[in-house]
Amino acid sequence: MRRCDALIVGGGPAGSTCARVLRLAGWDVIVADRARFPRDKVCGGWLTPPVFARLGLEPGEYRAAGLTLQEISGFKTGLIGGRVIETRYPAPVSYAIRRCEFDHYLLQRAGVRVLEHTPVASIRRTGDTWMVNDEIAAPVLVGAGGHFCPVARYLQGAQDSWPPIVAKELEFPLSGQSSSVSGFTPELFFCHDLEGYAWCVRKGDYLNVGIGRRTRANFASHVSEFATFLVATGRAPETARGAWHGHAYHALGAGTRPLVAPGVVVIGDAAGLAYPESGEGIRPAVDSAVIAAQTLISAGGRYRIEDLRPYEATIRAGHQVPRQSPDPLKPAVRAVGRALLQHSRWFTRRFVINEWFLRAGRAAPHPLSDSR
Repeated sequence: MRRCDALIVGGGPAGSTCARVLRLAGWDVIVADRARFPRDKVCGGWLTPPVFARLGLEPGEYRAAGLTLQEISGFKTGLIGGRVIETRYPAPVSYAIRRCEFDHYLLQRAGVRVLEHTPVASIRRTGDTWMVNDEIAAPVLVGAGGHFCPVARYLQGAQDSWPPIVAKELEFPLSGQSSSVSGFTPELFFCHDLEGYAWCVRKGDYLNVGIGRRTRANFASHVSEFATFLVATGRAPETARGAWHGHAYHALGAGTRPLVAPGVVVIGDAAGLAYPESGEGIRPAVDSAVIAAQTLISAGGRYRIEDLRPYEATIRAGHQVPRQSPDPLKPAVRAVGRALLQHSRWFTRRFVINEWFLRAGRAAPHPLSDSR
């Protein structure tokens, strides 16, 4: 029987960040993940400076470890097949990383016991102790296993009431093959119905291409059409027609799943915290991990649901479900949106890039702020 102060299910950025904060506070932590690291993760793969700040990690420190870190100082945006608007900045505003490297680095940096290739087969509560697979015992259980996290599913006890975002992507080495995509300027292309967007992100000699949509309807066709567009325009070689990897996640703000239970917190994609405008999951994953860890530490060994409510309150305050346009107005809203995306540099810079993708000026939820 393995025993620990906290068992974290999921070794991605949320799980590893939470593990490190707890370990630095003197906790004995185990991270269990069904995968073996390094492992691939469907993601465009770029980080804004606030992510590095929250991790207590300098970009130069990460690069010095021999890992891919591509500075981003601009974006190209538009509709798929339409006019492209370029937005530039005088200094780097983001950094492209390879998730297989980034996740592995954070997990090693956490400095805790890691059980790889360990899927969760059973979860049960005995007194004040959580038992997982009848072989790991802990008073605290952290769900950090992404959209399909078994801890989140156990707490929910039912199917999700909201459909997830669906996404597919492909990351591959160019190995001398040509691509017109600049590493300094990722390219973002919105679907004509504005129900999703696609991306091209170059990371040194690697190219990451992908597309995400709010609906599964005709998704395979959208993927195929985008791959054809990439090859036809010289943005990607024929390799882009290969087998793309799929993923699903919620991007509706907090509220789609339970966040706390006695002795349990759910963080990152497992809690449905990806930003609704861009689908970014890394920053909210890291933010929620730090807030959850500090809430657990502050609880002082008491893990009743009321002791963990501060985490829930802080997360819900910072992740509101966005309001949707009434159905009768949607055609008009989409028409205006398409026009702005193709012709307005001000709209593109002010809203699409600064607000939706960089979230400039939006402070992250502060640990325990206004929650005690």
